Amino acid sequence: MCGIVGYIGRQPASEILLEGLRRLEYRGYDSSGIAVRDLDGISIRKKAGRVQELARLVDEQPCPGNLGIGHTRWATHGPATDVNSHPHVGGNGEVILVHNGVIENYATLREQLQALGYVFRSATDTEVIAHLIAHHLEEQARLGKDPEDLQTALDAVELALRRLKGTYGLAILFRDFPELLVAARLGSPLVVGVGKGEYYLASDGSPLVGHTDEVVYLADHEMVLLTTEGMRLIHRDTGARAPSIQTLDQTQHDQDLNGFPHYMLKEIFEQPQTIENAMRGRLDEEEATARFGGLNLTVQQLRRLDRIVLTACGTSWHAGLVGEYLIEEFARIPVEVEYASELRYRNPPLSENTMVFAITQSGETADTLAALRECQRKGHPTLAICNVVGSTIAREADGGIYLHAGAEVGVASTKAFTSQVTVLTLLALHLGRLRHMSHPAGKRIITALRNMPDVIRETLKCNDAVREIAKKYHHITDCLYLGRQYNFPVALEGALKLKEISYIHAEGYPAAEMKHGPIALIDEQTPSVFIVPHGNMYHKVMSNLEEVKARRGPVIAIASQGDKALDNLADDVIYVPEVEDFLQPLVTTIPLQLFSYHMAVLRGCNVDRPRNLAKSVTVE
Repeated sequence: MCGIVGYIGRQPASEILLEGLRRLEYRGYDSSGIAVRDLDGISIRKKAGRVQELARLVDEQPCPGNLGIGHTRWATHGPATDVNSHPHVGGNGEVILVHNGVIENYATLREQLQALGYVFRSATDTEVIAHLIAHHLEEQARLGKDPEDLQTALDAVELALRRLKGTYGLAILFRDFPELLVAARLGSPLVVGVGKGEYYLASDGSPLVGHTDEVVYLADHEMVLLTTEGMRLIHRDTGARAPSIQTLDQTQHDQDLNGFPHYMLKEIFEQPQTIENAMRGRLDEEEATARFGGLNLTVQQLRRLDRIVLTACGTSWHAGLVGEYLIEEFARIPVEVEYASELRYRNPPLSENTMVFAITQSGETADTLAALRECQRKGHPTLAICNVVGSTIAREADGGIYLHAGAEVGVASTKAFTSQVTVLTLLALHLGRLRHMSHPAGKRIITALRNMPDVIRETLKCNDAVREIAKKYHHITDCLYLGRQYNFPVALEGALKLKEISYIHAEGYPAAEMKHGPIALIDEQTPSVFIVPHGNMYHKVMSNLEEVKARRGPVIAIASQGDKALDNLADDVIYVPEVEDFLQPLVTTIPLQLFSYHMAVLRGCNVDRPRNLAKSVTVE
């Protein structure tokens, strides 16, 4: 959600900034802009719409210089207009900045600054920060501070930040400090790329790929001063610290389409590899269990657990629902799955032997982070299942498990979901073997898991059939998704995918709940997608399917290969390989991902960047 880039060095800044903004488009945005410094001053170019519109503007009105900042804005305060686009200017041009996050006390600060004579030109909360820093620069001058000393700029920023309530990721230029770029964070991620005589700044690692693989992740309440001479890192409470340089966990492969028309389709087809990556080095054949290096809990602590809370948002929440079924079946530990946006404000009775797992692709989701912190305050072990190395949740959790799925660029999550489900299966196996699960049962699960990459490759062969079915239904306005037990969360996820990228209203339900209300929606124009592979609930779901057909509702069935019983019942059937019940979510979700993809393409939707959505929701 929103994106920041910055550069200081010897190269033309505008080219690097525009390239970085293009790589951040997946985060979601509705306007963009850059500010570049040269010997004559600071040039600002900003435009509502896509980055390509900004690039055309920069071609017409070049911005020379080797120091600059850029931004993609996802509107919160004020509509998506040129004026509300970032960067914003403070005072009489003393400060130019871009901002991710939300300033909760902006209205009060705005009134105070207007009373002091500051003129606001936008409807954003961000402009308050720019004027506030300019105001404190003016105060520093009145106190006799050296206007050419970098400490003067630092003090002004620190004073301004202490007055803000809310979240921010900031990149700041100064009119009177021509070789300085300042960044600060609280709740909104920032990463510094370290080059040779140059530095890069971004909201995540994607704009840094190909420029440097050495990075420094900023923590909350940290500020960094970047010049061509070096980096200075300062924490609000503890002062200066030496930067901890890490290796960027992304490659050019993650940014390339590799012949696919969209990132979403590419990432769907990467799932055999990403599932294999999630399991690599974690299956212990001898002990018939799974091994993790980062849980940071003893065997005794894990055996004492009497409850697990899985907290997440969106697709990750659906993965958590699958995890609930897995852990309760394999380990017999009660599990609750909580929306992080609700858990952060609740006061649930959690025993001392409750463990909290935050599930997140980005590791920056604001609600999930807040829920994790709240549980930490109450003394509960808090672990994370996360994809992004160096993310805030990965750093702040007491321990956790990385997905190793690689960068996910498409806004609609696909490979991260199946990787999360894979890791939750491993976790359930690990906890089960610590308790009552037998050695032969563990071996059986491991054998089935090892076969999954090949099973997913076989499943992906349904792509052409799914495309043809999508051609038949892409005009619809409503759709129901129905499954039971392990396939109920898959129904929710399939409906979410259709909503996200094709803008078709869809709902997921346990199949048996149809007759408790949703069956009233059935008509000849409303298809139902039934997830009905062979397994324990097969005959129950088939009965639910027949109830829909009796009311002339179109049926699309996801069925096991060789199941001929559906030929005369369903209007369309997508066949998938037969696997055990607990592994069905990994298989049955694939055709639903492909169905939503092809539906969106046929409807002319922007598959990788659906309207109103952001990849990483870093504001509440």
